[in-house]
Parts: sequence; C-alpha cells; structure tokens
Amino acid sequence: MGKTGLTPIENEIVFITGASSGIGYATAEALIARGAKVIAAARRADRLDALTKRLGKNCLPFELDVNDPKEVPKILELLPTEFKDITVLVNSAGIDTGGHTRFDEGKIEDWISTIETNLLGMMRVSHAVIPAMIKGGRGHVINLGSISGIQPYAGGSIYTASKFAVHGLSKTLRLDYLDKNIRVTEIMPGVTHTEFDLVRKRYDKAKSDAWIGKWPKTLKAEDLARAVIYALEQPPHVTVSELLILPSA
Repeated sequence: MGKTGLTPIENEIVFITGASSGIGYATAEALIARGAKVIAAARRADRLDALTKRLGKNCLPFELDVNDPKEVPKILELLPTEFKDITVLVNSAGIDTGGHTRFDEGKIEDWISTIETNLLGMMRVSHAVIPAMIKGGRGHVINLGSISGIQPYAGGSIYTASKFAVHGLSKTLRLDYLDKNIRVTEIMPGVTHTEFDLVRKRYDKAKSDAWIGKWPKTLKAEDLARAVIYALEQPPHVTVSELLILPSA
C-alpha cells in the first residue's frame, strides 16, 4: 500500500480487451501514465501497433478476438514471461451492431454477435485470466457494463439483455472470489461519445452524429478511464462493487 493508503498501480500487469479504441484505449493510456504494464488486446492489429508506438515498451499489443473459443483459453500461454502474472483484468470489449432497432426488425445475426461479444467474450477472457490472479494471491477484475444493465430502453432488447447478464455475472464473481483476494468491479456508464455508436450504426456517421446530438451532454472515454483508476487505487479492504456514471445533464 502506498503512503496515501491507496493501492499503487505502478508495475501492475493489466490485461485490457477492446483496447484499440474508446474506453479500452483511454484506459490503457491512463494506466501506462501511472506506471502499469498493459497488455492491449483487440482485433485490429494496425490500431494496436499505433497505440503501442505512442505508449512505449510497457504496452504490449495482443491481437485477440474475444469470440474465438480456441485462442482465448491460450492467453496465458501466448504471453511473454514478463507479462504472464496478470493482476488486473479490464473487460472493455463490447458491441451493439444494428442496435436501436425493434427486436423483430433486427437481424438475428447481429443479436447473436452482440451476446457473443458482450457476454460470452467477457466470460471466455475472465475464465482464461483469473487463474493467474488466483495463483498470484490477488487480483482485480473490472467489467464495463452499462446503465442499460439496470435500465432497459425501447430498441435495445439484446444490448440490454447482454448488459443485464454482465451485471449479474459481475455480482456473482465478486462473491465467488471473496476468499481469493480478488476484487470485482462493474462500471456502468451512461451515454458515452466514442466510436461505439458509429459502429452500432454501421459506420453511418450522419446517423451516429444525429443520435449523439440529441444528448445535451455525454461522457467521454477518459471519464471512464478515471473511474477504472479510482476503483483500482482503493485500499485492499475496499471493493468498489458498482459505479454508475452519468452525464450531468
């Protein structure tokens, strides 16, 4: 524990999914600035390369599709020795392709993909990484949920379903690992202006801008990165189980 009573982040080994953009990207930046070693995992290798060039040797690019049932279990095997002892997992990967659509009018392929990434992908990565924390005697899992996990909205049936599941999973994981010195935090943001909605609208910028423009204020990715830092820095006897973060208007 540091002089302030807070848990130092320096030299922690952090695995972040969805690190090539948005909240994952901002979180990688914030953690590197605090002296952590970050494994930046995502599908888009070109973006990961650009990120690691900016952040330096403490950022390891790790090309990964959280939906790949063959590759995800091999995470620990594929990491270099100096990055194997993961102490923090930030599950940030998520999608809502085709969202903001009435259930029967959406494509079943999109709905399945959303569940696959937001829930099953999180489960796969957590299942692969948590054993390293158990072995090391401590750890912290941070799941990026959503206000949609506690407050549904019309046109968000499958995204909401996925985030309700993340909400329940996070609560239960916290109970599962109470005796293993592993903390579990769920961060639930409200409307956040990142590339997320552009992807949801299939890269139709006009539609995405129109939707974002309806909100007087939105959160930024950096706001959620600060929330991650806040949860991580709490003293070992403190678990921030849930953080609901909303725009001020």
